[in-house]
Amino acid sequence: LHESVTMASMERTAQDRIRIAQTAARYIAEHGIADWSLAKRKAVRELGLPEREALPGDNEIEAALLEYHALYGGAVHATRLHDQRTEALRWMQHLRTFAPELVGGVAAGWATAHSDICLELVASDAKDVEFALLNAKVAYRTMHGDRDGAAELYIDTAVAGLRLSIRSAFAARQRPPRERHGQEPVRLDTFALTALLTG
Repeated sequence: LHESVTMASMERTAQDRIRIAQTAARYIAEHGIADWSLAKRKAVRELGLPEREALPGDNEIEAALLEYHALYGGAVHATRLHDQRTEALRWMQHLRTFAPELVGGVAAGWATAHSDICLELVASDAKDVEFALLNAKVAYRTMHGDRDGAAELYIDTAVAGLRLSIRSAFAARQRPPRERHGQEPVRLDTFALTALLTG
């Protein structure tokens, strides 16, 4: 009896995580909530679940966003994602000397209308990227470094915000091959992105 109660409790918890992830994904997609922790907490409140409910991981939110777009995105999402990726490719070609890779939602396909285009660059000094932007008369602003210590720059484009994360070659090699939840992140170099857009 105890075992069956435990199994039922685990199944209910798993179902609640799915519901939270789906509701949070809707908040992110429809309302542009960038703070995923906030979206999860709002989902818990909307669903009337306990505040201490085990929250889904970001990988579960990403999966829920992919599901949301498959159900509701249609041609609008497909066109927007194509535009975001096309804009990413344009900047990758412009910044090709810094070995750019497209990461995040635009690379993986779960990006929303509010998502930034995220490029990771390799440079011995972040100032090299800044000088390249200044020489090209591109307006940018510096951001707080990410949690891995990479320097970050932000550019407003007509399609979406462009976030540049800059690491040294050594730091780029030290990046863990998998994310915290064990999945291998989607990373697209110029050739892979070109093939994706023309395939």
